[in-house]
Amino acid sequence: MRSTSRNGGAFWTTAVVVVVLDAITKWLAVSHLPEHLPQNIVGNVVRFTLAYNPGAAFSMSLGENSRYIFGAFAICALFILWRLYQKTASGDMIRVLALGLAWGGAAGNLIDRFHRPEGVVDFIDIGLGDVRFWTFNVADSAVTIGALLLAWVLWREDRRALAIAAAEAAARDEQQVG
Repeated sequence: MRSTSRNGGAFWTTAVVVVVLDAITKWLAVSHLPEHLPQNIVGNVVRFTLAYNPGAAFSMSLGENSRYIFGAFAICALFILWRLYQKTASGDMIRVLALGLAWGGAAGNLIDRFHRPEGVVDFIDIGLGDVRFWTFNVADSAVTIGALLLAWVLWREDRRALAIAAAEAAARDEQQVG
């Protein structure tokens, strides 16, 4: 069942909003935050701390070619997400939203990866005292939310498919007995 006509507006609007919001917030962070100096936003729990990540998630690094290697991975991810979007049934808005969020986040970080030699701009710093989560950005948030939402959608689809298969098997068994 492949029909993206009703989905196109939602997918591309979500993706573009994420890319634009990510670019604006990164620009604001670079323009107004001192590097590596935390600025409290909500007490010590939410801070803005400007950092550059030349690697991938959680500052993973593959050496001096990290930006190109992770850039290639991001391009592959964008293609896979786009293909999943193309195969999404018309009107499956939760799946479309999940794919749009993930696509927009991946695109936002890819743009930043090649726009900034220092690395991807991260600035959202959450934690309590010295116990901090990794510093991240809007694109990272969109990828994470999109991936979790997509995992939930796919899990529901698998459960539905298993239930249908079980019902069909039961019907076949009933026919064979009767």
